[in-house]
Order: sequence, then structure tokens, then C-alpha cells
Amino acid sequence: MVERGGHGLPGRRRGLHLRHTSPSRPDQLQVAARHRALGFEPVIGRFAAQRRGLIELLQDQGIRDLAILRAFDLVPRHEFLPEAVRHRAYEDAALPIGLAQTASQPSLQALYMELLRLQPHERVLEVGTGSGFQTAVLAQLVRNVHSVERLRPLAIRAREALDRLQISNVAILVGDGTIGWSRYAPYDAILVTAGSPTIPEPLVRQLRIGGRMIVPVGTMDSQKLMMVVRTNESYEADEVLACSFVPLLGRFGWTEREGSAD
Repeated sequence: MVERGGHGLPGRRRGLHLRHTSPSRPDQLQVAARHRALGFEPVIGRFAAQRRGLIELLQDQGIRDLAILRAFDLVPRHEFLPEAVRHRAYEDAALPIGLAQTASQPSLQALYMELLRLQPHERVLEVGTGSGFQTAVLAQLVRNVHSVERLRPLAIRAREALDRLQISNVAILVGDGTIGWSRYAPYDAILVTAGSPTIPEPLVRQLRIGGRMIVPVGTMDSQKLMMVVRTNESYEADEVLACSFVPLLGRFGWTEREGSAD
């Protein structure tokens, strides 16, 4: 662990209806004060214009949740990226972070969070820590984030970045994300950051009744982003949009051999 501090579940699909709150812009004075309190780089510092531009882009993409916009404004994405791509940190693009992995594009990450309708009191499981940026944003929105990363070097880098920014409500486990992290279950929400051949049953079982999960499901090359809601004995799954993620490797995902196939 890099930390501080049975039975199948049949599911059915139905139509998805999205609801947004009223649009609003972040209070920049509050954001700046939070930056100073946590030791973050000031908004007026390096990448300031690009960071403001990213928030405007998220709004243009339809993100309306004020808490999400504030969280993205607060967390410096460049702190979680390799030096070679830091100059591109505030582009709305997936960026390489090494070990054949990528950091997802911010607009897609923000969409996940808006779909999950996260609340401040909630406990969230993230499958695939990656760079740790999304982990850090989630940590601004909920009480606790538990994140599982298969690749130890990525987990260590993410933990170091989180520690530099004094983000203390995150625990990271090195292991198979497809089996979740049962120690802290049940979770209010689960966010899966890689493409799976099916909805992993252990993750569904680790949701509380009424809990939500976002997971890309499909082939190695393309998936549908699924919104899963746990019911008493089963789950309901909605198709949200088409997407393409790196393969989710593990016991309830793709095998290592499948994931490395050309």
C-alpha cells in the first residue's frame, strides 16, 4: 500500500437522463485563498492564464457544477505530469505519463464527476490512480478517496505529488483494481479510469445500495461509458457516450497478454 495517514449480479440497461445545476463561475478570491492555505501555486503564478482558460473550456463543454469547476481551478494539473509534457498541462487532451499510460482529458474527467453527482460527505473508490490529478480533484469534492493503481511507479509518483500539495484525505493501494478495495467498502461512488470487457462484479458489490459507478465497457479499442447504479440485488446500467481508454488489466478485466497484444 502507498498510503498515508461470489454471486453474479445481473443488470439491465435503460435510458439516461442528465440534469445540470445552473451555470456559475468560480469565486476567484476564494480559490486564491484556498491555494495559499494549502501551499498551492497562486492563480497568478505559472500557467495562470492556461488554468483560467481550462475552466472556461470546461464551462463551454457544459460543466455546470460549481464545486467541480472550483476543484479543477484549485488543483495544478502540471504538478502531476512528467516534465516533458508539463507545457501542455492545461490543454483538454489526454497526455502520456509513462509506462504506456495516459492522463485523461480534463473535460472527460469533469463529466465523470458531474454524472456521479458527488457529495462532500461521500467515500469514493477510484480504479486507476494514474497521474494522481483526478485523485486530487476528487479529494476536493468528497470526504475520502481510496484509489487502486496496478503500477507501483505511478502510485508512488501520485502519492508524492499529493503529499507536496498537502492533500491528506487520499489513500492509494498498489494492486488489482478490478477486485476493488473491500476494506473500505461500501462506497458511495466508484470511478473506473480504464476500459473493461464487462462491468466488474466485485466493484458492483462494493457499492452501497443506490451507489453509482462510471466505467468504460467494450472492446480493447473502443468502449461505451456506462453509468451503473446499485440496486438491492442487482444494478442498472446506462450508456452515456462512446469513448476509448487503455485496457483495464486484472482478474475481472483484460489479461496482461491481451493488454500487450499488438
